[in-house]
Amino acid sequence: MPDDHTHTLRDDAPPIREDVTAEQFARETTAITESVTRVIDGKPHAVRAALVCLLAEGHLLIEDVPGVGKTMLARALAATVDATVRRIQFTPDLLPGDVTGVSVYNPVDRVFEFKQGAVFAHIVIADEINRSSPKTQSALLEAMEEHQVTVDGTSRALPDPFLVVATQNPLEMEGTYALPEAQRDRFMMRVSMGYPDAASEALMLRQRDTLNPLDDVRPVVASSRVRQLIAWARNVHVSPAVEEYAVGLARATRSHPDVRLGASPRATLQLVRAAKVWAALDGREFVIPDDVVTLLDPVFAHRMIAARGTSATRGRTASDAVSSVLRSIADSVRVPLATR
Repeated sequence: MPDDHTHTLRDDAPPIREDVTAEQFARETTAITESVTRVIDGKPHAVRAALVCLLAEGHLLIEDVPGVGKTMLARALAATVDATVRRIQFTPDLLPGDVTGVSVYNPVDRVFEFKQGAVFAHIVIADEINRSSPKTQSALLEAMEEHQVTVDGTSRALPDPFLVVATQNPLEMEGTYALPEAQRDRFMMRVSMGYPDAASEALMLRQRDTLNPLDDVRPVVASSRVRQLIAWARNVHVSPAVEEYAVGLARATRSHPDVRLGASPRATLQLVRAAKVWAALDGREFVIPDDVVTLLDPVFAHRMIAARGTSATRGRTASDAVSSVLRSIADSVRVPLATR
């Protein structure tokens, strides 16, 4: 069921007039990363992926076993950027109206009033998303793509910025419903948290026995400022040669003999958007081919389906087979040597 956890909002503060510079972007995103990293020990790749999805206006799917900090990551990010966060525990009896909201009759005024669902927050944690029915899962489709929900013929905008962080356990499949391809395609990136190293796990034992690390997290930027950071990252330059390179990688997944379902055009678009933020986080105002290749697996892999009975899939899990195909594609598609 929905779980409210709201931080103090600053959306009513006077708007920031100054333009974002590369130095300001680097300083403020570094502050966000450092703040979240203090809560999520030893997982810099997951922290960066969450920040990329937030600033690229995408959504994040975290597949991993329980207890590795999936929900904690989303809560820490929300607290750091001074945003509202709501957690939805997806269960078989969860209804679409619990997610989007419902119209309730007011007998006093004799009108129907809309009661917002749990999706009305800056950051929505869809915990164990594959434990609810496809009907309930589909309640997120419009929200994730169009940043709005439509109930009783009326469309209502969601908060801006808006990020869905969904979690699922890839091992325990009993009582679950596999995410349909249309749902998976709406997630910009898929990552795995993984277990912490020995030093980080020992530090966690010492620090968290008496306190909750989220209690010490303080906002470093307002949610209104996040919108300006998003706008700045959107203007990072992508040369025609790099755009053609991204398209070439996507097209190669669709014609590869070991792939039954390749990357969609939406995947190509989100690859470039994520690469813009990745470049900006590295202090550059332009995308290079390495940015695209680095993000190839987290952006493409969860959207693809490997063909059965091929040499690439024999003796491998479906995820490993897709990753192997993507590595071969990255090696075969010509890298632009110079941008124009």
